[in-house]
Amino acid sequence: MGEDVFISANVEIRRPQLVIIGNHVAIDTGFYLTTAADIGDYTHIAPYVTIIGGQNARFTMENFTTIAAGCRIICGSDEHAGEGLVGPTIPDPYKDKITLSPVTLKRFSSIGTNVVIMPGVVLGEGSVVGSCSLVTKNTEPWTVYFGTPAKP
Repeated sequence: MGEDVFISANVEIRRPQLVIIGNHVAIDTGFYLTTAADIGDYTHIAPYVTIIGGQNARFTMENFTTIAAGCRIICGSDEHAGEGLVGPTIPDPYKDKITLSPVTLKRFSSIGTNVVIMPGVVLGEGSVVGSCSLVTKNTEPWTVYFGTPAKP
């Protein structure tokens, strides 16, 4: 963990040994993280953000990025393809396919309130995603996206 880091008392980081936190970082109440993560310098994670995917998934937040309140970032999930049962307690022989694909926020990118980001997405440098959007594909640098699915 770097210098000048604020982490609210009501934060759950399931695997702290898999997390790197840079300098000048603020993580607000209700944050929940289950993946490996690299959180860069001058970043902010607002209240009630969830980043899931388990120990084999990865999330990267480069320098000068922000995530607004209520966002959901999925780095790993059951595919819900009907080829098996879903959930973390299902024995392997009965499981549906699982998608594990890192999510990356490039420098200066920003996510509005209640955005959902699906596995494998890279937010391009300086891109912005408007509130209540669903991001299923990579974004272009310095472009604003919104909608379900999110479009420029």
